[in-house]
Amino acid sequence: MSNGNADPKIIDLLKEKEEGTKPFASIEFFPPRTDVGVQNLYARMDRMKEAINPLFTDMTWGAGGSTAELTLQLATHAHKHGHVANMHLTCTNMEKDGDPKKAVHEALTTAKENGIRNIVALRGDPPAGEEEWKAAEGGFACALDLVEYIREHFGETFGISVAGYPEGHPNAISEIGDPLSMSEAEKGRSSAFDGKVYTCKDEDYRKEMDYLKKKVDAGAAALELFLLNQPSTFQDFIITQMFFDTKVFGTFVEDCRKWGIMCPVVPGLMCINAYPGFCKMTKFCKTRVPESLQAKMDSMKDDAAAIKAFGVEYGIEMCTDLTKIGVEVLHFYTLNLEKVTYGILGGLGYEVKSTADESDAASMVAKGSAWARVGDSVKTKDGATGTVLEVLSDGSAKIDLGSNESVTLPKDHYSKVF
Repeated sequence: MSNGNADPKIIDLLKEKEEGTKPFASIEFFPPRTDVGVQNLYARMDRMKEAINPLFTDMTWGAGGSTAELTLQLATHAHKHGHVANMHLTCTNMEKDGDPKKAVHEALTTAKENGIRNIVALRGDPPAGEEEWKAAEGGFACALDLVEYIREHFGETFGISVAGYPEGHPNAISEIGDPLSMSEAEKGRSSAFDGKVYTCKDEDYRKEMDYLKKKVDAGAAALELFLLNQPSTFQDFIITQMFFDTKVFGTFVEDCRKWGIMCPVVPGLMCINAYPGFCKMTKFCKTRVPESLQAKMDSMKDDAAAIKAFGVEYGIEMCTDLTKIGVEVLHFYTLNLEKVTYGILGGLGYEVKSTADESDAASMVAKGSAWARVGDSVKTKDGATGTVLEVLSDGSAKIDLGSNESVTLPKDHYSKVF
């Protein structure tokens, strides 16, 4: 595909933002499990393009490389239908023909040929059946390696964004035996679940920031080498992990500047759509949840409509705070839905050109079951619900169905309940 048909780089679009104007809006989708879900997502992508004209649209890459082909397909569809596609790419489980980097190279080549010019470079989560991420011999050890590889082999073809973690990466968050021992900074990013307190300790947070600086610098430094040591004006940008306390985000941006990280920091905003999903995700990521927010959610947990309405209300409050901080973009993790995103943007005074249609919500289940971990609630194809006891290396799972009954099912025969 010629450069004339290629997407612009997102960083160039960000530079066009006029001072004093509202932040841009952008959105993220994940690959659905079924063909019906994919077709419904195509329709939703088209509707949301028309309704809110997002600056860019992310498409996630499933844990363990489980959605590689479908992610490329969906990102290409987005590009062809007017979205600026920002394709996630991980270096987890990407071995092909004995080469631990071949599949990554092929994915980037396909993206380039299809006009995609923006990549979110990630390490990725472990594949199904594995609790810890392990690098393949001779392969990528981290997202930094992936950023450097993209620049070395594809030069300035792609704009690259990287992940930032305002509260610390989940792997860097520790249980705190004595909460009174925490520093003020540790308290500010701490979370509490099941009577236990967690935080990213100051020394670990500093390591996180040092690593983030390396990731951001790697894109520009490697590009300068590609351009024969000519100074590069290229800047990556950061998209953050979800958060629900805007003070934590504000502190993170201040810390980025202290570390010499001067690129845009885009806040990742998880739309509150349902009580079970909110609780599952915040606990899994050890996300800080203000006491007032948790109390409000608990009070409405059995009223799905009220939760969704509150998701809009709380989203407006967060986005108002973030606009005051000065963010360039409000990036919505839509969960493949639209009602809350439309409600938030409409409440902020953005033009939303259509009403939400979530009649297809049941089809918006993530492809694969790589996110299902021991202890998660799942639903079988037969409609039974249970708890995961063990995830095997092929993705199948042993599931407790209650009443002393358990079954082992292939990965395509159960799905995680959010």
